[in-house]
Amino acid sequence: MKSKRQHFDQYGNTIELSTVPQRIISLVPSQTELLYHLGLGVKVVGITKFCIHPEEWFKTKERIGGPKQLDIEKIKSLSPDLIIANKEENIKEQIEELMQDIPVWISDIYDLKDSLEMIEQVAEICNEAIKGKQMVEQIQVNFSQLKPFPNSPKALYLIWKKPYMAVATATFIDHVMTAHLGVVNAVGDLERYPELDLNNLPETDYVFLSTEPYPFSEKHIPEIQELFPKAKILVVDGEYFTWYGSRLIGTPAYLEEVQNRM
Repeated sequence: MKSKRQHFDQYGNTIELSTVPQRIISLVPSQTELLYHLGLGVKVVGITKFCIHPEEWFKTKERIGGPKQLDIEKIKSLSPDLIIANKEENIKEQIEELMQDIPVWISDIYDLKDSLEMIEQVAEICNEAIKGKQMVEQIQVNFSQLKPFPNSPKALYLIWKKPYMAVATATFIDHVMTAHLGVVNAVGDLERYPELDLNNLPETDYVFLSTEPYPFSEKHIPEIQELFPKAKILVVDGEYFTWYGSRLIGTPAYLEEVQNRM
């Protein structure tokens, strides 16, 4: 009988595997992209309907619902030997149901350190530790070359409309904004994803309109400008502020582009 190897996820769980996973399901878009760049190919047998990168996987892999609306029966029918999930993006009760029968590795991401730890641990559990280490080193080099925007202006990051919702502290986006882009969060006195009071809007120098989860675009700028007449409004690619897997390789270059538009 093969001895089981123990792995530990970022949520404090112990995952025991007797072999290297051969049938993996990803429940998070950014971690799906990571699995692709780790070269796992045919080993990934299921992804969510929002796992749009890489496009070839989006077109060919089995889809198992959305991150918060998982098709539990379909997941089980694919006979996975490992599921990659996330504390924030997936529903606790659904994950607990899956954990009764299938090993589930859960990430818990708040900052770059957590992201790099996740990449290395997922790479290790999938027997691609060398690729994971190389990826982490490249991300660290790229972030080390990014200079924060001078003078620390205030910025408001919007993720939803009707009601307007912003990003506050205790989030990965806030970490990217404040620690790497070099702005002060205009709702830094709040936590998570607060709904804005239109009668008491925060003062800000910039408003970032994220392309996800709400698909803000240039057409929304005039109405936001009315709410914040003194602020500069920018549409930003939400994937570079929220995807904490291999996408981080290109995040510093994108943040520099944003700085050049500010």
